Amino acid sequence: MLGFALGALFVLALPRRQVPPERPSVPRPPVTALTPARVTTVEAVFAEWGKYAMWERDVTQIALWNSDTAGFTDAFEVVRLGENLYFRSIPRLSRPLLTHGVPSDSPLEFTETEEQRQQWLKETAQESWKALQAALPGSAPAKPSP
Repeated sequence: MLGFALGALFVLALPRRQVPPERPSVPRPPVTALTPARVTTVEAVFAEWGKYAMWERDVTQIALWNSDTAGFTDAFEVVRLGENLYFRSIPRLSRPLLTHGVPSDSPLEFTETEEQRQQWLKETAQESWKALQAALPGSAPAKPSP
């Protein structure tokens, strides 16, 4: 009986567990489950729009429009082996976006290498130079300086 009484006193002497004060609730945006782009979707879209892809050593990168995020957020690397195409999801595009020659309503964004971009810029500058030279009255076409 003495042990029971000492145990009860010991339990009563223990510090009480304090309930932390309630923190004010911070409104959070609703969490939406994002559905990953299915490979079959990417394959079907690429079959129609892949003609705009810029290949380097049979590899290119694309981004597919995702209606859940309202952006080109699903990135893929495409490998071409003969007539077969293989798609691999990647976290983000690592090449510059192709900004010329692709229709504005394309559901894919395409990339090009830095070398391909520099070549296109060089060709565009040469064409502009030729057009400028041709527009000047009485001037013979001249070569642009490097």
